Amino acid sequence: MARNPLFRRFGVLAAAGLLTVGGGLVASSASAAAGTRTLTASSPDELSAALARARPGDRVEVAAGAYDSGPIRVGRSGTARAPITIAAATPGRTRFTGAGGLDLTGVSHVVVEGFVFANDAGLTVPGDAAGDRVTRNVFEGNPGKADLTVKADDTEVDHNTFQNRTEEGVFLQVVGPGAKDMAQRVHVHHNYFFNHQFKGTNGGESIRFGLSGRQHAVAKGLIENNLFEKADGDSEAISVKSSNNVVRYNTIVNSRGTLSMRHGWDSRVEGNILIGGTTGIRFFGNNHVVVNNVVEDTAGTAMEFGGGEVRDDTTSGTNHDAADHCLVAFNTLSGSGALISYGSGKPFPPSDDTLADNVLLGKGQAAAKGTGTSAHFTGNILFGSPAGSLPADAYRTIDPKLTRDAHGLLRPAAGSPVIGAATGSFPQVTLDIDQQARPAAKDVGADQYNAATPARPLTKADVGPAAP
Repeated sequence: MARNPLFRRFGVLAAAGLLTVGGGLVASSASAAAGTRTLTASSPDELSAALARARPGDRVEVAAGAYDSGPIRVGRSGTARAPITIAAATPGRTRFTGAGGLDLTGVSHVVVEGFVFANDAGLTVPGDAAGDRVTRNVFEGNPGKADLTVKADDTEVDHNTFQNRTEEGVFLQVVGPGAKDMAQRVHVHHNYFFNHQFKGTNGGESIRFGLSGRQHAVAKGLIENNLFEKADGDSEAISVKSSNNVVRYNTIVNSRGTLSMRHGWDSRVEGNILIGGTTGIRFFGNNHVVVNNVVEDTAGTAMEFGGGEVRDDTTSGTNHDAADHCLVAFNTLSGSGALISYGSGKPFPPSDDTLADNVLLGKGQAAAKGTGTSAHFTGNILFGSPAGSLPADAYRTIDPKLTRDAHGLLRPAAGSPVIGAATGSFPQVTLDIDQQARPAAKDVGADQYNAATPARPLTKADVGPAAP
């Protein structure tokens, strides 16, 4: 989960050995022994010199201006308790342009904070730079293949803005060392991804978490509480191409891009809110759990069980791997397109998947197209559309009596037939989209009925450099 801002602020001060006295910062006895300091720089040469002598707990503040020579070598590591922080003296007014930037090769526990990366190469966290943090920066859609590349374990990417890319490339890519490995435990949270407008058919994701050749590498990544708006550069806003990840509580609005498990197995997609555009959720590979999501008012396919050119990939190639043994449960899906799609006409249909206790609210078009094999159904409620390819025992037709809350989310009204109507137990689902506990008699759909409605779509005030 995201760190509490107060803990982050005061924890860093304590780790650096600094106490607040009379509105200023002074060294405590512990910091005096460690020699932690605030160093300043107002030119590339001064920044290089300051970084060369920085020690754990030091803060290096960089004056406003454009820094176009570099990349500037950092060269010194902090510790987990006392990182070295490299920060813009005034957030948003220190810009790396042209060949400028930072070289983090070999340095761990370094925080990069408050810069604008409008440079040619963006920023890379190399594989030998574990435990670094990239926070409260702005990435201006640089002309390279990625604005931010993460290759190192335990990297935290939070409260950044990625914006305004028109060329091929991704805002954020997470890979790893070597040709097949993935960075472990990368945490991506509270970032704002805005206006990716590359007009090609591929290579314009907002987040690409892995690559085809890394799809079976266990990453244990966490992508949560990010906002995506106008993610139009690719059919995928979030493209996961690795295994054992969690994607939860993100918001995608007015976007072409979907939330996609493009490669890999064993990931969990939970509590995301996708509204408008042609966005939806699609997945390939085995053993995914897709629960408590809202896909609302989309013109595209709300939920796609992916078919494949292969079943159970063994080559880590680019072919789609049919979606097998996946659970799609307790989601609320509405839109003018097909709500459910199976297979997309690929040679290997999805197999042994479960569609359970979902609300399917259509607008006239057939609710489902295609069929999987050995599919399982229970407890779904369908209204507003004919069933299409759904078998007769896959659903019951009744008005779920959903109403829009103050934030426009569809929720059950008092007396809704979804209340207590779930027919599957599914121990994988203990909470609803609001992170409220579900009782033994669960409600159908993403929301367990409650007068309190804490979950809402994220807004710009919740994410990016200025957010809490």
